[in-house]
Amino acid sequence: MKKRITTLIALLLTLVMLVFAGCARQQASKEEAKKEETKPAANKEVILATTTSTQDSGLLDVLQPEFEKKTGYKLKVIAVGTGAALKMGEKGEADVLLTHAPKSEKPLVDSGVAVNYSLVMHNDFILVGPENDPAGIKEAKTTAEAMKKIFDKGAIFISRGDDSGTHKKELSLWQEAKLEPKGRKWYQESGTGMGATLNIASEKQGYTLTDRATYLAQKGKLKLAILKQGDKSLLNIYHVMNVNPEKFSKVNAEGGKAFVDFMVSKETQEIIGKFGVDKYGEPLFFPDAGKDK
Repeated sequence: MKKRITTLIALLLTLVMLVFAGCARQQASKEEAKKEETKPAANKEVILATTTSTQDSGLLDVLQPEFEKKTGYKLKVIAVGTGAALKMGEKGEADVLLTHAPKSEKPLVDSGVAVNYSLVMHNDFILVGPENDPAGIKEAKTTAEAMKKIFDKGAIFISRGDDSGTHKKELSLWQEAKLEPKGRKWYQESGTGMGATLNIASEKQGYTLTDRATYLAQKGKLKLAILKQGDKSLLNIYHVMNVNPEKFSKVNAEGGKAFVDFMVSKETQEIIGKFGVDKYGEPLFFPDAGKDK
């Protein structure tokens, strides 16, 4: 009898201990859940400010899903002119920048606004215009000479006029030729991206400066021919950089750095090097990551 009572007491004590342990675990789970609720969620959206050429050429249509699949981040692309993209970086309105105006990018890097500045790729600019080439620029020996022929002829020239990398390059070409076209009736500004500017030039049968990638991507619907190419002055270089979180605490620093790393990775560089070959018979961009080291 005494043995039974002892056994019963032992069982009761065990049961009480199990109940207390269960309550403790439940309370701990509630506390953990509460902590998770109050813990700030990781920022999964990465804002990319970039030039229109990366979008109009179709390159970002290929790279965006690859980046999102590889990293788990959601990429929000804002394709504007390089000037506008850099201004977004200056204001902390983007996490990462992909642009093609090295001289304009340098101040952001020097001031510490942009970090992890990395060479990504290049292609080139080309002068396109009507196939009958009324200004005769195809025979010009240099780009400066071609610009002078357009100027002297008063042939329609469609400028981006949007402070983009292409617009900056165009202005430098006029400057190199020691010419000022602004204010001339034949010199017209579209204020739009590269794709739209090409369409306007095609409709008006005018000349324009474009990156090769966008031209080739839209060539089928344009009545424009490549008339001047190959000069060193027409080289088009792209860099990627993320906005410094020490300057702007709200930027997604980890996401921005993830995009920089993605763009210079071996796998992405291989994609860039092959992009366009199947459709146009030549790559639209040439991978350059690491060549500036």
